[in-house]
Amino acid sequence: MEEMRDPAAVGAEVEADGPQSPQEQPPSPPTPPTPPPPATPEAPEFPQPEPSEASARQLLLEEWGPLSESLLLPSRVTWQLLLLRRPLYRNLLRSPNPEGINIYQPAPPTGPTRQPLEALGNFRGWHIGMEPLQQNLSWTVKQQCVNLLAEGLWEELLDDEQPDVTVMDWYEDSRLDQCVYELHVWLLAADRRTVIAQHHVAPRSPGRGPPGHWIQVSHVFRQYGPGVRFIHFLHKTKNRVEPGGLRRTRVTDSSVSVQLRE
Repeated sequence: MEEMRDPAAVGAEVEADGPQSPQEQPPSPPTPPTPPPPATPEAPEFPQPEPSEASARQLLLEEWGPLSESLLLPSRVTWQLLLLRRPLYRNLLRSPNPEGINIYQPAPPTGPTRQPLEALGNFRGWHIGMEPLQQNLSWTVKQQCVNLLAEGLWEELLDDEQPDVTVMDWYEDSRLDQCVYELHVWLLAADRRTVIAQHHVAPRSPGRGPPGHWIQVSHVFRQYGPGVRFIHFLHKTKNRVEPGGLRRTRVTDSSVSVQLRE
């Protein structure tokens, strides 16, 4: 397992080193939230004729590249269905940018607020909670659970090919504390409790550059073993209580995607 970097991102600083886990032992996953139903593809403005099975296959192979000779579609999976669902190379998280923040610019200045987080953007699909800490600090905890089969992937692909699972996130260097962000990701079996692979990171603020710039965190799960059916994504961002309310660390452009191995 290794970290991915995106050097092309404007104003981004990638946190590559630092504590990989906030605890000595990997934390056990909390009970994952119920996965939302698959997103309904948007209907085109002008209805198009449904592509044939051969046309759907050609379109997807142009996007995905050549497939492994051992990768065969089971009879229950059609190219037309895959074209509709597009389970590979897309973000499987709902509302990845709830507050509409642009990572290519510094985080817009904002003061403390007494409004609940849900009132500040579109957080559909996220389960949100709070964890109190000492010294007027707290964590905002946001999490989602992705049902890979419901998103259009299939057992033989997940178990035999074990495609890469890429997780990426961007958080604000708010300087509210030494550590203002944590990421926890579990690859789970069908029971949503058995952990097959996991990744945890709690980076420290580099303390370089102006406050408010964006820091990228990313990880690729590779060759994690058979049986993965769910991905539990959880991140924490730190808050500080001030006279005007809660000053928050913001996070944006969260993503979980599945790619065929090269």
